[in-house]
Amino acid sequence: MTISTNPNSPVAEHDAAALQPVAAALAIPSAAAKTCRTWVPIRSLGPRHRSRIAAHLLALGSDDRYLRFGYPATDAQISKYVDTLEFEHDEVFGIFNRRLELIAMAHLAHPVVVPDEGRSTMSEFGVSVLLNARNRGFGKRLFEHAMLHARNRGVQTLLIHALSENRAMLKIARSAGAIVERDGSESEALLALPPDTLASHVGELVEHQVAELDYRLKLHARQVGGLLDAVSAMRMATGTVAHGDE
Repeated sequence: MTISTNPNSPVAEHDAAALQPVAAALAIPSAAAKTCRTWVPIRSLGPRHRSRIAAHLLALGSDDRYLRFGYPATDAQISKYVDTLEFEHDEVFGIFNRRLELIAMAHLAHPVVVPDEGRSTMSEFGVSVLLNARNRGFGKRLFEHAMLHARNRGVQTLLIHALSENRAMLKIARSAGAIVERDGSESEALLALPPDTLASHVGELVEHQVAELDYRLKLHARQVGGLLDAVSAMRMATGTVAHGDE
């Protein structure tokens, strides 16, 4: 584990981004907080979220399915993809709105076989964002989260295989410093990741804890809202609404 002392180095920039959720969670000003104006909680997904993941992907239009999978995936193909997700091996994470709808998600596929010594480990990144959640930086946030998660597990290179027309994804990759090579209708972006640091591990830990808290608060608010709606409906049905409440 190494720590960069040069504030202008790529590693230092990644560490500042990693510490941003820490500053947000503690509500303290810091140089890290200035690297990102807003922080979006990203929650790790597991087998129990398969139905939510399926609902998210099935809500994608035909064009978005084409960009996400590289082919116009049918409902049956998407369902098969969700059924075969290996949560114990790969990382799947997403962004929920206040109604606990999965509006953006990413899949970070780690190498199945540990490479020989001297060879670079590589993980592949894929992302999707619902139409009504576009232009809010969710794709970039998920990519940053994937970078942090991957480097903390010794991954040295992040791979993005995308259609050349997927300009949004390729722009995010280029902005992070990835080398993009185009081969006709397809492009491949390779991003060299900095080594993990104390800051990157602390950043991921706090980000995970705050995201879990955010989800629990949204779940509690939803449950309370549903209870209040049920009580209101019961009062209306039984005719117990007082004149002062009208």
